[in-house]
Order: sequence, then C-alpha cells, then structure tokens
Amino acid sequence: MEKEEKRGPETAQSQGSEQVPASDQISESGQSKKAKLGEAIYDARALGLPKMLILGFQHTFAMFGATVLVPILTGLDVSTTLLMAGLGTLLFHLLTKGKVPAFLGSSFAFLGGYAAVAPILEDGAPNLEKLPYACGGVVVAGLVYLLLSGLIKLFGVKRIMRFFPPVVIGPIIISIGLILAPSAINNCSQNWLLAFIALAVIIVCNIFGRGMVKILPILIGIVVSYIAALVMGEVDFGAIGNADWVGLAIHPASFAKFDLSAIIAIMPIALATMMEHIGDIAAIGATCKKNYLADPGLHRTLLGDGLATSLASFFGGPANTTYGENTGVLALTKVYDPRVMRIAACCAIVLSFFPKIGAAIQTIPSAIIGGISFVLYGMISSVGVRNIVENKVDFTKSRNLIIAAVILVSALGFNAVGGITFTFSETFSINLSGLAIAAIAGILLNAVLPGNDYEFEA
Repeated sequence: MEKEEKRGPETAQSQGSEQVPASDQISESGQSKKAKLGEAIYDARALGLPKMLILGFQHTFAMFGATVLVPILTGLDVSTTLLMAGLGTLLFHLLTKGKVPAFLGSSFAFLGGYAAVAPILEDGAPNLEKLPYACGGVVVAGLVYLLLSGLIKLFGVKRIMRFFPPVVIGPIIISIGLILAPSAINNCSQNWLLAFIALAVIIVCNIFGRGMVKILPILIGIVVSYIAALVMGEVDFGAIGNADWVGLAIHPASFAKFDLSAIIAIMPIALATMMEHIGDIAAIGATCKKNYLADPGLHRTLLGDGLATSLASFFGGPANTTYGENTGVLALTKVYDPRVMRIAACCAIVLSFFPKIGAAIQTIPSAIIGGISFVLYGMISSVGVRNIVENKVDFTKSRNLIIAAVILVSALGFNAVGGITFTFSETFSINLSGLAIAAIAGILLNAVLPGNDYEFEA
C-alpha cells in the first residue's frame, strides 16, 4: 500500500484530533489563550457561559436564511420548520453521543419531490391539500437512512468506507461549496456595497481581531452591515408588523399523511441525500480534525439525520440535513464544541414560538446574507482542498485525476441543468442532483479503476 492514502477521510486522529484541555485554554484573566492564538477550541465552556451563548446565536444567524427559504418555496410553515430544525439537531446530538458539531437545517434536496407531489397552485398559493402527503413521503425517505445505518453497523464502517477514500470525499466536499457559490453571488448582486461591507468586516475581524472579536466575525459582520443597511434605507420592516408576537409552531392539519404514489416519488431521493450526508460529515471532520466517521461512527450520524428528517416531516416540517453554512462558521471561528450547536438549536426552538422575532431576523437584506455566504461557502471548498492535501492524495496517478475530474464536472455541470430525472410513470420519477450524480460516479470509478489500495483507519 502506498503511503499517501493510508489515512481516513479526515486527518488521522493522532494529528490534531486530541481535545484541548480546558486548563490549557484559560489564561489567568479568564480568556482563552487558544482563541487569541487562533487555535482550535474544543471545549467552549472555557470561554464562559455568556460567550458560549453568543457563539450559539451566531450559528443561528448562519442557518436562518437557508432554513426558512425552504418553507417559503414549498408552502410549509416557517415556525414549524424552525422548531423541527432545533429538535432535529438535539436528536442528532443525542444519537451521536454529543460528539459531532453539526446543525440540521432544511434540506433543499427534496424540493423536487415537494414540487412533484404538491405543486404550487396557479395563483401562487401553497397546495395545502397535498403537502401532508409530500411530508409523508419524506418521512419514509428518512427511514431509508436507518437501513444504511443498520448495514454499516452489521458489516462495519471499514467495508463501507473503502468506497469513500480521500480522492472521492475531497472533491465531493469541494463541490458542496462550489454548488452553493452561485446563491451567494445572486444574493450579493442585490446590493454589492452591503455585501462587501459584510464580507470586509468578517475578514478584518477574523484576521486582525483578538479574543471574542476573532471568533464572532459572522455576528459582527451582520450587525455592522445591518446598521449600514438602515442608513441606506435598505431594510423593509413590513413583515414584522404582520407577524404575531406568540404563535403555535405545531399545526395538526399539517401533519404527515401517507400515500403510496407520494412515497414512491419521494423516497428514492434519500439515495442522493445519504451521499451528501457522508460528504458533509467528512467535511465537518476535516474541519475539526476529528474522525467522526469512526467515532461516533457513520451509522450513528446517518441514524440521527434520518430520524431527524422523519420527525420533522411527520409534524409538517421539511427534511433536515447537516448544514454547510454552519460548517463554514466552524472553519472560520475554529470553535468546534458541539455544545455551541446545541445552543443554536435551542435558539431556533425559541424563535419558532415568537414569529415576530423570526420576522425581524428576516428583515436582514439578502445582500448581507450573500456577503456572509461568500466566505462561508468558500470555506467549505477550502476544507475539501485541505482534506486532499493532508491525506497526500497522489495526483500524479491518472486514476486519481480521472476520479476527481469526473466528480467536479458532474457536480457542477449537472447541478447547472437541474440534475437528471428518470421518469418511470406518471407518478414515479427520480431526480438525481448534480452532487448525487458526482458521488455515484466517483464511487463507481474508484471501485472499478485499478489501483484502489485505500484502507479506512477506524
């Protein structure tokens, strides 16, 4: 076996994966030495509870825009979506032993399924009659995760991960960031000045900041650019006046209903989202320099994601998925404590019962979100590049070049044309996203091309 590909999708646990003791993180003044030096923080309790809460709130801002966009596009309830994102994240952390710093927000992968089962009406109103059946299909799709989780538990992660070496995972992670990039540019184009202010503040805080300023660049960027937006008259407060102060986040009329045709139409999407899940967990692991595919194990992360998706959909929310935006925040701040994500989850739950607060957050101009996403999405792709470099993937080998090339072109090219739809009947079709096609192509090429000597280190 060649030396360059003996490590797992993340850097080996022996290199940088040890938890930093709290005693090493705290200076006599109570501030984190590691934060000052720009090093990783694995236990945010060393910073104190107030600072932990602020960090959690920062992650809430990072996930908010994309999470509420899915219910806006499909007609699902925003409050239910926030509640289920929070509860789903807490469930995920429970099932993964609280080890993985992931936030579960709304998945865009199922938009095609919602459109097929519950298309928006001609007047632009949501199809409230059919939406519960679409949710039922997503409930079953979430249960498919449990099947793969069981297979991994039965046969062992080593056998499964042989199909996901760094030469496959690295380009997939890069593709995740690049696929998201156009949405950042589209948002920025609404007001490039605001986007530039947000981006500039984030860069200055992260590079030149000290203490909490260095690890709160997103929140500071939002505040500064929002003040600029107020001065420029770019903030619309109309949604706040129309929102209630307090409201129920659960609506029995929206609970999932089950229909065979809807299940058949939506369930296969899980095959694509499971591939994305593996890439996301690998990206989080590469960011934090911990082997989460081995500990707590891919079977646990799949179980958590799948059950969170089924839970959310049963109560009328969209499918859940591990969020790239929050992975970008991890890479930027180097605060890797899962407790911070759980604080963000609790913030989302609280917001779900106060629609007016959620509406106030929605007044943040899309250009500001674009400026923030500009760097966050780039961070995800950068993590993929780092994953390849740290695992010493040998690109002098033709097989590795071919695999990476096919993954990148498939992910970006097919995503640009909406993926590929396989129609088997009027009620049964499967849409594969560009990322799913790229993952499948990379896995197959890695399996059939000679020279696959990779072994996963659990």
